[in-house]
Amino acid sequence: MPYKDTASPEKQPRKEQAPAPNALSWLVKLAVWAMGLAAAGLVSILMVVGVAMVIAYPNLPDISDLADYKPKLPLRVFTEDGQLMGEFGEERRNLTPFKEIPQVMKDAVLSIEDNRFYQHGGVDYLGILRAGIANLGRVKSQGASTITMQVARNVYLSSEKTYTRKIYEILLTYKLEHMLTKDQILEIYMNQIFLGNRAYGFASACEIYFGKPLKDITIAEAAMLAGLPKAPSAYNPISNPKRARSRQLYIIERMEDSKYISAAEAKAAKAEPLKLRSAADKKILHAEYLAETVRQMVFAQYGQETYTRGLNVYTTVQSAEQMAAYRSLRQGIMDFERRQIYRGPEIFIDLPADAKKMEDAIDDALEDHPDNGDVLSAVVLEASPRKVVVVRQNGEQISITGDGLKPAQSGLSDKTPPAKQVRRGALIRVTQTAKGAWEITQLPEVEGALVALTPQTGAIRALVGGFDFAKNKFNHVTQAWRQPGSSFKPFIYSAALEKGFTPATVVNDAPLFFDSGVTGGQPWEPKNYDGKFDGPMSLRTGLAKSKNMVSIRVLQAVGARPAQEWITRFGFDEDKHPAYLTMALGAGSVTPMQMATGYSVFANGGHRVQPHLITRITDFKDRVLVDSPAAVQMDEASSAIPARNAFVMTSLLQEVTRSGTAARAQATLKRPDIYGKTGTTNDAMDAWFAGYQQNLAAVVWIGYDTPRKLGDRETGGGLSLPVWINFMETALRSIPVSEPAVPEGLVNVGGDWMYEEYAKGGAISTLGTGGDGSGQSRNAIPPAEERNRILDLFRN
Repeated sequence: MPYKDTASPEKQPRKEQAPAPNALSWLVKLAVWAMGLAAAGLVSILMVVGVAMVIAYPNLPDISDLADYKPKLPLRVFTEDGQLMGEFGEERRNLTPFKEIPQVMKDAVLSIEDNRFYQHGGVDYLGILRAGIANLGRVKSQGASTITMQVARNVYLSSEKTYTRKIYEILLTYKLEHMLTKDQILEIYMNQIFLGNRAYGFASACEIYFGKPLKDITIAEAAMLAGLPKAPSAYNPISNPKRARSRQLYIIERMEDSKYISAAEAKAAKAEPLKLRSAADKKILHAEYLAETVRQMVFAQYGQETYTRGLNVYTTVQSAEQMAAYRSLRQGIMDFERRQIYRGPEIFIDLPADAKKMEDAIDDALEDHPDNGDVLSAVVLEASPRKVVVVRQNGEQISITGDGLKPAQSGLSDKTPPAKQVRRGALIRVTQTAKGAWEITQLPEVEGALVALTPQTGAIRALVGGFDFAKNKFNHVTQAWRQPGSSFKPFIYSAALEKGFTPATVVNDAPLFFDSGVTGGQPWEPKNYDGKFDGPMSLRTGLAKSKNMVSIRVLQAVGARPAQEWITRFGFDEDKHPAYLTMALGAGSVTPMQMATGYSVFANGGHRVQPHLITRITDFKDRVLVDSPAAVQMDEASSAIPARNAFVMTSLLQEVTRSGTAARAQATLKRPDIYGKTGTTNDAMDAWFAGYQQNLAAVVWIGYDTPRKLGDRETGGGLSLPVWINFMETALRSIPVSEPAVPEGLVNVGGDWMYEEYAKGGAISTLGTGGDGSGQSRNAIPPAEERNRILDLFRN
């Protein structure tokens, strides 16, 4: 019987068992249900979004006005030669058409903000999805907006991050893409976006950060500005240079990756040093007082529209002369400040041991005490009588030694009170000298003013109303009523010429005394500035040497009341100059602008002109709204004094600048056609120089707002004249020497000029030379009549 292998059941191979039918069906059903739920959820979301959009769309703002984009445009004030002097408005903006925006600026913006701008339909779907996922986890997202979406948000919506605002943003984006071309959208973006420092748009930002027009921007500068839209404060190149630099380099790399620039251009851009505009930049046109004057004038006409309709105001100001005026006045004031006692640091701060905390403390202190032009703020890190080390806000450390310590020598002594001591933690001021060395200084307390006019038209060529507009907005040129001192004497002498005086008239420089019986009050014994009396001298010499006794005797002869009436011809207020003998010494009140107008009468041959500033106003499309050029011809209506009077006074004032108290003027400027008069008031509270060349009249004043002594040795010739000379060196550089022609009615007798009728008799030859100081002289007022007149003057 054959053999049968009978294996046990345990050793037999086990067969695969198929899944149970019920389990398989449940898996399929679960997958189908999951997909169905997901689809239903998606459909529901789309339906909700769709319904929301249908509901929201009718509520969208009308964007048709963007087709003719008109943002809020500031008032802009320009010099005659087109330099921007000032800008007023909530938003500093310079509307720039798309075709005028440099391609490099467009490329830099596109590379970092929206590189596919010209390819997509306005919405970056991947960015929206990413933002939605982030929203689920964090309620609010950082988002990923295209340029079109940013325009929709910046022009019409708030910046809050909510679902509702996002829906409106998307709808507006579609609407913008449908209505406008890509170029129009990009133009709006590049003019609308906020870029810090009140700058809106890249043209304005380029001027603010780099001090140049957008058309001249470089790749490196464009990359720096393109980094600002994301976070204008965080990437501000002035306040956060490190972060700004890092983002700039990243954008340059993006520009290279996107083929906007070559590798060589990228390398050069990364190496290019940026010259940021700062308060100490010597190229900045400081015309704040002028710009504010224009603002007030325009606001009086246009009201609140002044700040939004894009008005451009063109003035008579010459930018080169304005810069020279600003620098000259500041230099003169700072030279005066070097002679003052050091008043000590402005504040003291604690410097923590931790480097980061110390850096933050220094930044906070310097932010509260910003630079003032070229007078920079710094914090002392170490101090000794031989060396002071300070740190600036940008982290730069400066060592000051030698002569740079002299202005603050008293603050470096161990015996100095702690409140005035230059020590670690002190916030002080430093400045750089002409030779490049550093020295300690301090913000001045004294103030000053400078104004220059074209005598023939009254056109204001330059005006500086104080040391610093941010520190003191009071315009000393137009608002400061001060005693003019001896700079007022020429107007008294002008009156005397009509009463028979000539430059050759001899007047006694001898003591005068008026007792209480004459003055009706306190006795008055006037003095000369130098305390000396030089006896008889010509009127020419008396004015050149600024002899007070000569001026008083002249006014006695003319009469205070007639002289008071005469000075109104020059634009002075009668009630500001009481008819007393003290008027001969400039005891009345004037403004620097009045003095410039008055001296212009001498300069232009006898005509009074009105100061003129605005020549033209246009809108943002350069359409002329106001056309007001300065008058170019003088006529009889503007005649204030005879031409021959102005000529003789010019001759007398030439002597002042040749051999008198202002002899430094002709000696420095090396030209004879310079005329003017110094002025120092009683107790040296005001220092003046008023003068002119035939084509330019300028006045300088220096003094304290609350009048006090400038110093025993401070005079108009020592303080204000150097400022005037420095200004005129620039202003007259291209103007040839020219002296006035001799008008009719004058003759030259013995080398000096006199009125033709006086040459035949009737001129006053001597005054007050009777030997006893009584004032007896031929054709002079008799002593008794003189006494009665003085009594009347002091009793009025």
